[in-house]
Amino acid sequence: MMKSGLHYMESLIRWYKEESKGRKVGFFQIGGGIAGDFPICVVPLIIQDLKQKAPFWGYFCQISDSTTSYGSYSGAVPNEKITWGKLDRNTPRFVIESDATIVAPLMFAYVLGW
Repeated sequence: MMKSGLHYMESLIRWYKEESKGRKVGFFQIGGGIAGDFPICVVPLIIQDLKQKAPFWGYFCQISDSTTSYGSYSGAVPNEKITWGKLDRNTPRFVIESDATIVAPLMFAYVLGW
């Protein structure tokens, strides 16, 4: 079943609230742009819009081949996400500047122990 943006975000809110109870949840973003930025907005939505307590993401890691550009979606650096309440200033942040079609499978293989 396909979900619209609102229904998808509602599911993310429920998921994040449940998964972040008593542990940190990290955010691993492949690529950038609006589609890549959409799910990270669940934390500021809970805190700023719903006025509820929620922990910030435990870490942020992005694979991107975009040129760094302040104010853009695809090339925005992780520090810019602090300004918007998506990350805390103490959130560990990493950017892997490479092609995701090469790097992501290598990282997944490592995590899965292949």
